[in-house]
Amino acid sequence: MAKVLSLAALLGLWALIAWLVQSPLLPSPLSVGEAIVADTRTGELPFQMACTLARVAAAFAIAFTLGVAAGYAMGRSPTIDRYADPWLVVLLNLPALVIIIFAYIWIGLNETAAIIAVALNKFPNVIVVTREGARSLDPNLDEMARAFQFTWQSKLRNVVLPQLAPYLAAVSRSGLSIIWKIVLVVELLGRPNGVGFVLGSSFSLFDMTRILSYAISFVALMLAIETFLVQPLERRTNRWRRRAA
Repeated sequence: MAKVLSLAALLGLWALIAWLVQSPLLPSPLSVGEAIVADTRTGELPFQMACTLARVAAAFAIAFTLGVAAGYAMGRSPTIDRYADPWLVVLLNLPALVIIIFAYIWIGLNETAAIIAVALNKFPNVIVVTREGARSLDPNLDEMARAFQFTWQSKLRNVVLPQLAPYLAAVSRSGLSIIWKIVLVVELLGRPNGVGFVLGSSFSLFDMTRILSYAISFVALMLAIETFLVQPLERRTNRWRRRAA
């Protein structure tokens, strides 16, 4: 209830300021809502959001899969960590915009470059979090797994993943919040579709109504994914971890 009231207050404040200013640079909530409905009916809004969401999903899957594997290896092997850490530091400190430009120049203005650029921006963060989780694994549980001669699949499912679950949940949540923002920049710079492309085109026309309609729609979509997908999976993972413990 408090969230609903807070959102209603924000909309009311927005409507009041828009009414007082009476400027095309600050359209009213009603105008933005009408633009959302109109673009949804034509199919333009769902199409552009689907393009962006597909890039978010692909980049997240690549960064998460490779980052977890690399982070676990670095966390469990001091030798691998010693040699790979300088590379990790470079990736962590390389600006996202530089990685995007490099990808577009070296690979070309295509989907492969766009997805790789986004994945590379998130990849080092996944490694850092997973490495810390791997370092915190209980050695007593490793000894138990060896004593009972667990297969590697059984050890992964019953020993490793329950302990890494909080770290993987944290990196998933932060990963989505970062990746979709970088995807918009990638689309703005070099893709012919997607929310970022629309925002760039609307910016050149100073079309604030269209900018706000697409920005609000995509933020709402990501909030829905967070509420109905990420949070339930996190709660389920925590229950599994408690049962395994």
